Amino acid sequence: MSAEASNPATPAPATPGAYRRKSRARIDLRRLGRAALLGSATRDRLPDAIGHVAEAHRAHHPDADLEPLRRAYLLAESSHRGQMRKSGEPYITHPLAVTLILAELGAETTTLTASLLHDTVEDTDVTLDQVREEFGEEVRYLVDGVTKLEKVDYGAAAEPETFRKMLVATGSDVRVMSIKLADRLHNMRTLGVMRPEKQERIAKVTRDVLIPLAERLGVQALKTELEDLVFAILHPEEYEHTRELIAENAAHGDDPLAEMADQVRTVLRGSGIQADVLIRPRHFVSVHRISRRRGRLRGADFGRLLVLVNEDADCYGVLGELHTCMTPVVSEFKDFIAVPKFNLYQSLHTAVAREDGEVAEVLIRTHQMHKVAEAGVIALGNPYAPASDDPADGERVDPTRPGWLSRLLEWQEAAPDTDIFWSTLREDLAQDREITVFRPDGGALGLPEGASCVDAAYAQYGEDAHACMGARVNGRLATLSTVLKDGDTVELLMGQDPASEPSREWLEHAHTPAARIAIQRRLAAHPAHGDPSGGAPEPGDPRPGAATLG
Repeated sequence: MSAEASNPATPAPATPGAYRRKSRARIDLRRLGRAALLGSATRDRLPDAIGHVAEAHRAHHPDADLEPLRRAYLLAESSHRGQMRKSGEPYITHPLAVTLILAELGAETTTLTASLLHDTVEDTDVTLDQVREEFGEEVRYLVDGVTKLEKVDYGAAAEPETFRKMLVATGSDVRVMSIKLADRLHNMRTLGVMRPEKQERIAKVTRDVLIPLAERLGVQALKTELEDLVFAILHPEEYEHTRELIAENAAHGDDPLAEMADQVRTVLRGSGIQADVLIRPRHFVSVHRISRRRGRLRGADFGRLLVLVNEDADCYGVLGELHTCMTPVVSEFKDFIAVPKFNLYQSLHTAVAREDGEVAEVLIRTHQMHKVAEAGVIALGNPYAPASDDPADGERVDPTRPGWLSRLLEWQEAAPDTDIFWSTLREDLAQDREITVFRPDGGALGLPEGASCVDAAYAQYGEDAHACMGARVNGRLATLSTVLKDGDTVELLMGQDPASEPSREWLEHAHTPAARIAIQRRLAAHPAHGDPSGGAPEPGDPRPGAATLG
């Protein structure tokens, strides 16, 4: 079974969630378990056990049809009946909890239906054909996407190959990974009854693969809680120290953030800008990072102010009022509205200081931006929206099919060896900052921070980039080893000979797996080539494969 435990042996990992989410109490899974076994199952009534799911779903989708959820729950409950989690709870509590997480983030009905059924094919006699017949092809696809491969068939390769399968499925429907992230979050919340060595193994995979995927998909609500839960397992002493810092700060009577929030409200009320000003506590990992960077923490370091407005223009109006009426910390200003992050995040970041030296970081965004910042792709539209007709047009138009995922899928096809795939995936996901560079025709390429012109060539032309001879960066000739910066304009100079070979030196400057794998495959197929003997010519040299690396 994919979900294994409940009631953690140590309560500490549950603390971060309670610290951040005071608006909704944690659901009592034992009570849900009893409801799952004893609740109403009549054909015309919603079972009591999914009442919380229905309530959360209707909060985001008031007109949603709940009938698919009713039927999915009945099938899941009857199929899992008799199965128990390691904690002793009925197994149905796990898909219920996963579905509730997604419902609270605003997932649509099809995702919730598949979430209720996500373990049925893996752990019961329910088949994918049965799921298709009763719930349609979309639900079948999602359930299949998150169904694990059997260890009996794949041995030690089962876990990495399962992730490969999920990534491929996510390439067509990003909701597959949404369900997997919620599934992992609930399992991490309830990991305490597992053996310490198994907790550590699961936490490391969560750290190396699932958390970066949550970041890239923009699902901050899941990412931050996963970070805290992993932190508690892998670094218990530092976690405990951070918990004590937060508790000590909470015990102090004065809250500088509350005072500064009142001051911001007064400023905005006087300017006629309608806004909600909230205090947003930092999660445990964020406090830990700040404490390592700044040393001794002050009261305002334990959180940030969040200002929510109705329109984009109001964001800049708030910024102007704060910088006029309060003392801004200019170095802290960032505009992620004009230039959104690659994971769809939009917000203005600034900081303002009081006379006593307290500095409050301020996030300014619209209500819609906030919804996307929290739920990422879960909060966005139809994943079947048509993509751009031009395959070379940089990032795809549909935000639920991000360009970084397309690039990841391209290189994984060229990495058939499981060990190479698994190590390269972790390496790729570790590159969690992305830049955007522009082509002279106005197209854009998303690349990881530190990427070179070599990476840009393979991102734009695939294996045809073997014929790249040089580049112009911001209109000036540059070596292919040149590291690109966010906003650069890159013109790649291409030769016409299809038999061109890459230089072996390119591997030293290839930062992306797609570039490295393409170069290695070509050099392996033609080992006599790729030796830049005789020196590297200048950019524009017409010889096949010629390029300056510098």
